[in-house]
Amino acid sequence: MSFFIVTMTHPDGDAWNKHLAAHVHYLQKLVEDGILRASGPLKGLPRRSGFLIMSAASRQEVEAAVSQDPFALEGLIESLTIFEWDPLFGTFAAESSGEVAALLAKAVP
Repeated sequence: MSFFIVTMTHPDGDAWNKHLAAHVHYLQKLVEDGILRASGPLKGLPRRSGFLIMSAASRQEVEAAVSQDPFALEGLIESLTIFEWDPLFGTFAAESSGEVAALLAKAVP
């Protein structure tokens, strides 16, 4: 499994409020399924924005999960980024690929 960092921005307004509960329930299901590892709003930005850490076998699996989010189904994702991420330090470090850690071990004695 690989880690992916997902960011998305949303419009303000009635539609966001109307679909928020369904969005939250969907995220809770992704947590139960082991796909969503952490998420929450990004603060201090001009647009409503979310940050998600997901585990999946591929980017396509992440894209498929995001596409089923009620916000996506209702056209409430204005922008979306998905980046593969290899955690070296902290909570997820034990699940790192080890590739970059091996390079660091050579470079940093």
